[in-house]
Formats: sequence, structure tokens, C-alpha cells
Amino acid sequence: MLTSLSWLCWLFPNSILAQQLGSGLTGLGIGAVGFDWSSISSYLGSPLASPWFATANIALGYVLMMYVITPIAYWLNIFNAKTFPIFSDGLFTSTGQNYNISAIIDPNFHIDLEAYEREGDLYLSTFFSMTYAFSFACLTATIVHVFLFHGRELWLQSKSAFQEKKMDVHTKLMRKYKQVPEWWFSCILLINITATIFICEYRKDQLQLPWWGVLLACGLAFFCTLPIGVITATTNQTPGLNVITEYIIGYLYPGYPVANMCFKVYGYISMKQGIAFLQDFKLGHYMKIPPRSMFMAQVVGTLVSALVHLGTAWWLMDTIPDICNRALLPPGNPWTCPGDHVFYDASVIWGLIGPRRIFGDLGNYSAVNWSFLAGAISPLLVWLLYKAFPSQHWIRLITMPVLLSAPINMPPATAVNYTSWVIIGFFSGFVAFRYYRDWWSRHNYVLSGALDAGLAFMAVLLYLCLGIQHVDLNWWGSDPDGCPLASCPTADGVLVRGCPNYMREG
Repeated sequence: MLTSLSWLCWLFPNSILAQQLGSGLTGLGIGAVGFDWSSISSYLGSPLASPWFATANIALGYVLMMYVITPIAYWLNIFNAKTFPIFSDGLFTSTGQNYNISAIIDPNFHIDLEAYEREGDLYLSTFFSMTYAFSFACLTATIVHVFLFHGRELWLQSKSAFQEKKMDVHTKLMRKYKQVPEWWFSCILLINITATIFICEYRKDQLQLPWWGVLLACGLAFFCTLPIGVITATTNQTPGLNVITEYIIGYLYPGYPVANMCFKVYGYISMKQGIAFLQDFKLGHYMKIPPRSMFMAQVVGTLVSALVHLGTAWWLMDTIPDICNRALLPPGNPWTCPGDHVFYDASVIWGLIGPRRIFGDLGNYSAVNWSFLAGAISPLLVWLLYKAFPSQHWIRLITMPVLLSAPINMPPATAVNYTSWVIIGFFSGFVAFRYYRDWWSRHNYVLSGALDAGLAFMAVLLYLCLGIQHVDLNWWGSDPDGCPLASCPTADGVLVRGCPNYMREG
């Protein structure tokens, strides 16, 4: 219950509307708050470590998405929204039932077009479809924003990189250490690209991704690392490439869901990991850690992490029956895998069925593509406003890529994750900073690290003391939300198991 205190559902236990509005896990989360640090920091990072202007941009984008666009789209029944839950990561038929994905996949994991025609078009919940609209807009907004606000600076920095320049104190102190040769990075890059192409070609029947797809993914990551890295460096928030990678390969190579997932990993995850490594090097530069020691820590850590993740995944799938299968898991079982469900849904939307049959001329969501244009225009409007009122420096703090990227972690993130994050972020920025400025500036980052460390320590301790002995507590406080009706459709004549007849109720 500490994960989501959705008090509005407690006041109206039989109202679909109230639970749609108040549920922190499957609704709009009005008034819902959480006291679980794992749910607060799991998707957006620690709110204590985020600059206040970035927190304000995320809050504005979240409010715009959750409390303006989504309710309007739902209650105007855009894209037949009332036939489906208002907030869900599920895939649905036109009648509001769960889509039977296994019926349209052949034994080779390709789409069976005849079966797809029989099953009918695939539909998304209102919030899910609007999330993709924000993702489209975020990509073009990132490129335009960096060009307008940082283009000159990047050009000058690029030219100075090939010239002798005055070193700051940190660079002078780091000169006493041996630097990492460029060919070390180049060799790792070439070896990994070569190995990836070889594996994809050798196991093409399983991985499905052709050699040109690997090179295209690497080129996309190379092109987008700089603009997205600039946003990360200035706001501590990283806009994602995940949707555009799925979109591109989905159009070029439709009907292959595994290829879509592989392209997403090589194009998006590699860029994200690259920026994370840059953050490590920057921290090591300021902390005066030898570059070669940092390099070895990154390489060894990456190898160990990959092996541990793989081994843990195999162990979980072998030891937990029906893991991630929400239809077969008993009520209250925690192994619902929300992130993996969204990843799977994306492979179906973009890889198996393809963007043309959903967001293209053959689909029902083609209007969402206008978000690309809206995203490109939004930073231009901010830039023109700043040029018109140069003395108003707060205008420059309106960062459209961060604002538009705010809800792209939803789902699997839910409303309570964001509301709690925003509340703590604003508390840190307003109250604590205003009244305890000196103390807070010294202890804020330490407090953030302490909460993260305490969370990890308690998770291990609880597992060793209780979980390994299969000790659990089942009582009224175990219900994480208490809003069973929040996922019910409200269209006339649509009946879903567990939901009241909305026509009769109304």
C-alpha cells in the first residue's frame, strides 16, 4: 500500500470514473502518492539529484500529458478510447478484449497476414497511444533545440578540439596519469561491431536482423549521441531513442519482431550506455581517478554485468512458474514484469505488425505522426520568444526535449511514480533550498545516495531474512492500489470480466 496511496478509490469503491481518476497504478493518479523510494527513483532517477528547472519541465510535461491531453482524448472518444482502459500497456481488439498475439505469429516468428486479417486491427489504450505521440515529438524537438540553443557552442568546441587550447586546473592535474589510447576504444568498437554482424548473420533464422540493420543501428546511435548527450549534460535527463529505432526498422523490415528488438538494442541501448560511460569519465576526471583504471573498471564491470544479468534471467525463468504471464500468475504475485511487457508490446507493434498497419496509411493512428512536426516547431517557438525578450532568462530554461520526454517512461512507469517524484523534487527545490540553503547544498547529494544505498541494503536483507524462507504477509495493507475498476472500459455495450455493465450503471 505504501507504493500507491490512492485515497480517491477508497472514497468511491464502486465508481469507475473515480477510480480512473484516482488510481496511482492504472489511472490518472489524482492525489495518489507513494512512500516507497524504489517506486519514486526507479524510472526518472533520484529527484534530489535533478536540477530544479529540469524537474519543472518534467512536471509540466507530465501534467500536460496526464491531466490535459489524455482526459480530453479519452472523453472525446478519440481512437475509440472508451472501448479500452484509460491507462494500460495492453494490446486490444476493436471490442476491447486482449489481443491474441499467438494467433498471428507463424512458427518462424513472422506475421501471418491472413490470421491478422481475421483477428482485425490492433488497438492501444489512450495513454499508450499518446505516449508514442510525445516520443515522436521529443526526437525532433531534441535535434532542433540543440541546433538553436547550442549549435554555435558545439561548432566552436568542435574546431577547438583540433587545436591547442588552454587547460583548466582539472586537466593539468590529470596530466600526471597515463591517458587511454584512442586505439583501445577503436579496437573494442570494431571487434564488437564485427562480432555482432557475424552473430546476426550466423543466427539469422533466430535473430532475424540482417547485417545492414546492424550498421544502420550503429550509425543512428553515432548521430544521436551528441544532441542527446548535450541534453543529458545540461538537465540530467536523457531523451530516448527507443521509439524512433523501432519506427525506422519497422518500416524498413516489417514482420520481424526479434529483428526489431535487436535493432532497438544496438541503436538505442548502445547510445544510452555510451552516455553513461561518458558520465563515468567526467566524474573520474573531477575526482582525479586514473583514466586507465576507470577504463578497466568499465570494461570489467560491463562483462560481469552482462554475465550476471544473463545468468539471473535464466535462473528466474527456470525457477518461477509462469513468470511475467499475468493471466496465469496468482493475485498479488509480484513477478508481473511491467518493463518486459512494454518491451514485448513494442516488438509486436513495431516489429510483428509494423508501423504502417498501426501508424501509417493502413492503421488507425496515422494522425499521431503530426507529432513529429509539433516537436520540431516547439523549440523554435521558445527560441523566438527568448530572442524577443532577451532579458527574461527564465525563458531559456524551457527545455522542450525534457518537457516532451517526461512521460515516455510511462508505461511501465505509472502516475504515482511521477507524482511522488515531482512532489519530492519541488520540495527539494523550493522549501529546503530556500530555508536551509547552505546545509541542503552540502547534504542533498549525500541524502540521495543514502536513500539509494539503503534501498539496496534493505532489499537484500529482506530477501535473506524473509524471502528465501518463503515468509510473506497477506493482510489488508498488502493491496498495492485498491482500485480494481480503474482499468474498466466505459463505452456502451463493451463488457469485460470483472467490470460492471457501464450502460446499466450509468
